[in-house]
Amino acid sequence: MFTVLRQRNFALLWFGGMISQIGDWLLQVGLPVYVYQLTGSALATSILFLVSFGPNILLGSVAGVFVDRWDRRRTMLIGNLLMALGLLPLLLMHDKSSFWILYPVLFFEAIVSQFILPAENALVPLLVSEERLVTANALNAVGTSASRLAGGALGGILFGLFGLYTTIGIDLVSFLFVVAMLMLMKMPPQAQEEIAAERLAAEKVSARLPDWRTLGAEWRDGIQLIWRQPPLRVLFVMLAAQCLGEGVFGIMLVIFVKLVLNGGAAAYGILLGVQAVGSLLGGLVMGQFGTRAAPARLLGVCTCIFGFIDLLIIDLPLFVKGGVVLVGVLFVLVGIPAAGMQASRQTLNQILVEDRLRGRVFGANQAVMALMQLIGMILAGLLGDRLGPVFLLNIQGSVYFLSGVLALLTLGGMMLKRREVSRETVGV
Repeated sequence: MFTVLRQRNFALLWFGGMISQIGDWLLQVGLPVYVYQLTGSALATSILFLVSFGPNILLGSVAGVFVDRWDRRRTMLIGNLLMALGLLPLLLMHDKSSFWILYPVLFFEAIVSQFILPAENALVPLLVSEERLVTANALNAVGTSASRLAGGALGGILFGLFGLYTTIGIDLVSFLFVVAMLMLMKMPPQAQEEIAAERLAAEKVSARLPDWRTLGAEWRDGIQLIWRQPPLRVLFVMLAAQCLGEGVFGIMLVIFVKLVLNGGAAAYGILLGVQAVGSLLGGLVMGQFGTRAAPARLLGVCTCIFGFIDLLIIDLPLFVKGGVVLVGVLFVLVGIPAAGMQASRQTLNQILVEDRLRGRVFGANQAVMALMQLIGMILAGLLGDRLGPVFLLNIQGSVYFLSGVLALLTLGGMMLKRREVSRETVGV
């Protein structure tokens, strides 16, 4: 799998992204602790996690339009530079009277990130050949999991030893490190020609309409593409249903640990830690062996397995002794199909969408993920006490399993038909 890292541009992008995510995790661990210590308010602390939902939902899809207009590498470069500069006001926080600075800073960071994430996802297919996309996306999952493990562990330690300003400074430097990696990249000549041709076509369309009408038309092109192409439509529906379940899972897991596993904060923290270990292991496995199956089949199989293990996590502790240990083992195992789902879904979106539309499709996916997770959290809050964690989490696991069945029944045939149409077109 590491042969992909011999491709210099992808290696620079991957390494820069991993370092940046470590910096993000340092701050994500330190900030909630800082705010709660400062205010003693659960509400003030929870707002930290809700601030990003507005930009994710409202701007994610629209940001994708601009990503398709602009050079992706330059967009990421400028975006990471803005993210670094945006952290500077946090250095002005000194006491309870100035901690309000935190919220507009996080809101600004969330806005900028809406442009960076789809730009990165759309850039990868220009750096890696199609047959290596699953491996590249699996490596990205490995980087994300390694960052979560390293940053999550170091975040508490560094905050306890040196305070918040140190974690802010490290996160700021991590963004500048990404800028340096992007500056070292050199786009392949073929990719540069494709980008130039697509930008010229976009400029011709833009010249015919006022800016606001062009923006609306380009945004509609991305949304309509998802519904016109059956495979993209299936992927979109699967993503929406699964993110709704993830919103429920994020809230109900705490209650499940307390009521079913008879555990506390330590047990909950252990499960989150081993989940990251499982994701890291899964990324390595998929990077090594994921290319042996077609992405559509890989997605269906991995999603079914994920849903099945998810159901075991919820139901086995009701009948088998073992509690946290048993669930912890299953949390590690579920990371393998989870990595396969992520890598294959990402690969299918990259294959099915031409470069000039990738940004807005990934932006739309980003927006629906945030929206459905928020709805899932709200539903868990409204229904959790009435229906209980076991019932709701069984629904969540069943949704994963059934969406995997949907993928197996539909996506393989759709992709085969698409290849046949492409061959006929080339032949004509």
